[in-house]
Amino acid sequence: MSIIMPMHNSAKFLRSSIESVIAQTYKEWELLIIDDFSDDGSIDIAEEYMARDPRIRLLKNTQRKYMPSAPRNVGVQAAKGRYIAFLDSDDLWFPQKLEQQLALFKDNRTAIVYSNYEKIDEKGTRSNRLVMAPSHATYRTLLCGNVIGNLTGIYDTSKVGKVSIQDIHHEDYAMWLYILKQGYNAQNTDTTLAAYRVSDESVSSNKLKVISWQWNIYRQVEHLSLIQSALYFVSYAWKAFSKSII
Repeated sequence: MSIIMPMHNSAKFLRSSIESVIAQTYKEWELLIIDDFSDDGSIDIAEEYMARDPRIRLLKNTQRKYMPSAPRNVGVQAAKGRYIAFLDSDDLWFPQKLEQQLALFKDNRTAIVYSNYEKIDEKGTRSNRLVMAPSHATYRTLLCGNVIGNLTGIYDTSKVGKVSIQDIHHEDYAMWLYILKQGYNAQNTDTTLAAYRVSDESVSSNKLKVISWQWNIYRQVEHLSLIQSALYFVSYAWKAFSKSII
């Protein structure tokens, strides 16, 4: 089990994120922290944990990319585990996340397992802001809007291999679509297993930019027709609005 954690100036929240991995009831994991030119003490924190726990490794980008795809790809290529999961350096997992999710990969057609998640504020305050996802997802249903929170998703490399992450915005969504387009399914644990830290500085906070990113995936990545793109976009917009008001 390999966990990919990109890191850039994450000292404020990094300890909490790492501790949430260490607290997992499932213990057979490696945590790959990929630094993207931090200068705020993040590296010192990561090295401290690496010295304490041999399951934790610190890797570094060769040049600053300003996109999460680059450090994630470094982690994917270095990963040794059959399963690959993603956790940003300010988000949190709840203790039973890995244990509950890995149990669902026994189905030969399930290549992705995800869960519901909870929104928390910058201080980590919980206020029951739950983002609920459907029990199952396929390529077609995912085109209607991304229901797989990246901090919750795990995929099985024994079924789909290691998937390179495209250097685009909404890169996680494009990755899940690529996997499901091969005919596999995604399954939800139907439990809440992670916490997403909401910040005004988050990449997805600019709604106009997000809209253009979504349209780009329909037209340039999935190569859908104009009519298909428009129909899926209507569904996406409704799902995105519903999620934003939680």
